[in-house]
Amino acid sequence: MGVERVQDIASATSKDTIPVEFIRSENEQPGITTVPGTVLECPIIDFSDPDEEKLLKQIFEASTDWGMYQIVNHDISNEAIAKLQAVGKEFFELPHEEKEVYAKDPNSKSVEGYGTFLQKELEGKKGWVDHLFHKIWPPSAINYCFWPKNPASYREANEEYAKNLHKVVEKLFKLLSLGLGLEVQELKKAVGGDDLVYLLKINYYPPCPRPDLALGVVAHTDMSALTILVPNDVQGLQACRDGQWYDVKYIPNALVIHIGDQMEVMSNGKFKAVLHRTTVSKDKTRISWPVFLEPPPDHIIGPHPKLVNDKENPPKYKTKKYSEYVYNKLNKIPQ
Repeated sequence: MGVERVQDIASATSKDTIPVEFIRSENEQPGITTVPGTVLECPIIDFSDPDEEKLLKQIFEASTDWGMYQIVNHDISNEAIAKLQAVGKEFFELPHEEKEVYAKDPNSKSVEGYGTFLQKELEGKKGWVDHLFHKIWPPSAINYCFWPKNPASYREANEEYAKNLHKVVEKLFKLLSLGLGLEVQELKKAVGGDDLVYLLKINYYPPCPRPDLALGVVAHTDMSALTILVPNDVQGLQACRDGQWYDVKYIPNALVIHIGDQMEVMSNGKFKAVLHRTTVSKDKTRISWPVFLEPPPDHIIGPHPKLVNDKENPPKYKTKKYSEYVYNKLNKIPQ
């Protein structure tokens, strides 16, 4: 049988209990820690606004103040998003054996593949989620052995989405760069240029008998430079604002943008990585498709030289290889 998958645990679990390793401590339980009845209206930005100055200002303010925003009118068709979602959902609905073909090699350093656990958790706690990771860009980084062969249209839907995402990524980096007072291409170049890796993760959160006690994914900031996420219509994304946890409003076909750790580092703290987590539902399956935009493993990241000086603005973060950053974060070693 190998690793126990949350999807299998969910189908075997009785009506109102969950295994103890999924029960969070009281300071994390969503039933206790979520501000009830308030949906967080994080900024919604019209990405097609012809007024570039206005767009630049909105993106800059949302990145410094929130670290999370949703963009609409981003030119990725609803159809391309629906196809990405349909094939991902179909994969997770396959029989257990078919999914295990893509299981992550426990000895591999790569996160790619089908799996359940990602990082060390305190007291051996577990998140109520299974996942599939694979890279979707650049072509040289893709390992197709982690792309499901079933459904048959899986590859086409993912390639189409990656191609469309490209334009959004270029424009975002450009606006963020200009917002910091850098040249158009400087931020993207600092994060790896054309070698920037697009790592797709599908999160599959089965129904959970005790959504008040469990979390899908625990509170974290993303290691990436940026994350671009599409959820399904089941509420679950929460953000921390002023020390409180709130549900983030779901907007159909919007792209949720997270500022990640590397962007915070490169901007020397100007942009803030957003602290977020995921709750689960009692009777519905939630699925989300984040794409993490990451530097290549050997790429060195630190505060951008043009944004630091010894006197007024000394570097607040260390400069290091991205692979080292990832290792430290997953193993809870201080950066």
